[in-house]
Amino acid sequence: MKSSEVRELTTKELKEKLDNERNLMTRMQLNHAVSPLDNPMKIKETRRNVARMATELRQRQLNGN
Repeated sequence: MKSSEVRELTTKELKEKLDNERNLMTRMQLNHAVSPLDNPMKIKETRRNVARMATELRQRQLNGN
């Protein structure tokens, strides 16, 4: 998910997607620990998506929106 796509989401949608991505990342990390994933770069991609969403959410909190 690109930063421009994250900015277009409403705050409610952003919070929901952030929770979903965090859960997905946790599941992928646990699955990867048990048996290697086909594409371990998915974990990195998901982690970056979580960071993008968390950053946008924090910016909105600081700006008062």
